[in-house]
Amino acid sequence: MSSVRNSVQLIGHLGKDVEVKTFDTGKSKSSFSLATNEYYKNNKGEKETQTQWHNVIAWGKVAENMNSMLAKGSEVLINGKLTTRSYTDKEGKEKWITEVVASDFMVFGKKAAPF
Repeated sequence: MSSVRNSVQLIGHLGKDVEVKTFDTGKSKSSFSLATNEYYKNNKGEKETQTQWHNVIAWGKVAENMNSMLAKGSEVLINGKLTTRSYTDKEGKEKWITEVVASDFMVFGKKAAPF
């Protein structure tokens, strides 16, 4: 059950192409933004859409597979965990970022293949 404590599953569309960075060690990291939509009716009965944007990263073979299979607009299911990290910006201010670290994914559509 400990693997359920920090578990995230999202279905959404990529907001941009996957960016891949390969480090000197040979390890790859991919990153992209994922949009998830919720639909509801407002007080007037009109359909409304609320979009949330999620920062997604992956490492190693998962990162390499994402780079070769995903592009802007792709619909994908992401399984992973949430992480939060901090960094200092150019003005010396501490910033915090929350990311989904993907452990596997599945592409929807004609080229659907689980990883």
